[in-house]
Amino acid sequence: MSTTLLLPIIALIIGLIILVWSSDIFIDGAASTAKHFNISPLIIGIVVLGFGTSMPEMLVSTMAALDNSPGIAIGNAVGSNIVNIGLVLGVTALIAPILVKSSLLKRELPVLLLVSLIAYGLILDGTLSVTDGIILIILLIATLVWMIKVNKNIDPSDPLADETLSEVNSMPTLSLRKGILFLIIGLTILILSAKTMVWGAVEIAHAFGVPELIIGLTIIAVGTSLPELAASISAALKNEADLVIGNIVGSNLFNILAVLAVPAILSPSTLDRSILTVDFPVMLGFTAVMLLMALPYKGQALVNAPKGLLLSLAFVAYLGVLYVRTVTA
Repeated sequence: MSTTLLLPIIALIIGLIILVWSSDIFIDGAASTAKHFNISPLIIGIVVLGFGTSMPEMLVSTMAALDNSPGIAIGNAVGSNIVNIGLVLGVTALIAPILVKSSLLKRELPVLLLVSLIAYGLILDGTLSVTDGIILIILLIATLVWMIKVNKNIDPSDPLADETLSEVNSMPTLSLRKGILFLIIGLTILILSAKTMVWGAVEIAHAFGVPELIIGLTIIAVGTSLPELAASISAALKNEADLVIGNIVGSNLFNILAVLAVPAILSPSTLDRSILTVDFPVMLGFTAVMLLMALPYKGQALVNAPKGLLLSLAFVAYLGVLYVRTVTA
């Protein structure tokens, strides 16, 4: 391996490790700061836990767009959603069965599919434009307002509400000064590690002649989804099944509405045709399957080991398709 390639690989790996680590610091700081401003623990759970775990995707896409690498930014947004369902939900279900009981989730899942379809409709013209980005941001604000309003009126006995409150209460309570410090330090390190990771990824893509989109759909998407994987496995082991799906739904909503909006606004571009014909439809397919799995069957909505295996195998098959695309490019 040449020394010119060794440095980008090291940068990618170290950037990824620090990205995941600093994400936890950022989330702890954000949650503690919100508590000091008397924000409802349930709202903290929705915004901080659901969307905070997508901060790595957000910053990686921002850095990639600023570096004029929209392929990595777009691939990261779409690929992370595929990873969250195929790998994160699939592996978690293999470790522990996920019984979906929350009525809120049964409302949020169709919203995720609807939002994904709207985003697909926006890019069917083959471009990701500033107008598309603005529409996605407006949808993000509308979705956040809707989620906060619905959660204010949710029955406290709802499993997702109960598990979210438990998760928020288990997070460290820092002083306001320390919480803000953690927030700033976490965000700063996130930005630096995201920039390092993007630089390494771009250099590796150029060295091997791999399209940046493929790097975004694979290495970057899997790497930035590690916080979701860790959070989901932890929740499943603590028998917080609804929180597993809740985190994935929140993260995927943020990826579509915010992460995809970043390259649209900062680096509008013409899309690789494969995004329209393969990757986005695959993401829609995974989202629809997750929705179907969360619907009650014989009185229960259970994502068990066989379903987890199905999702995992489908994800591996998708990676196979990406490999064929790479070697035939």
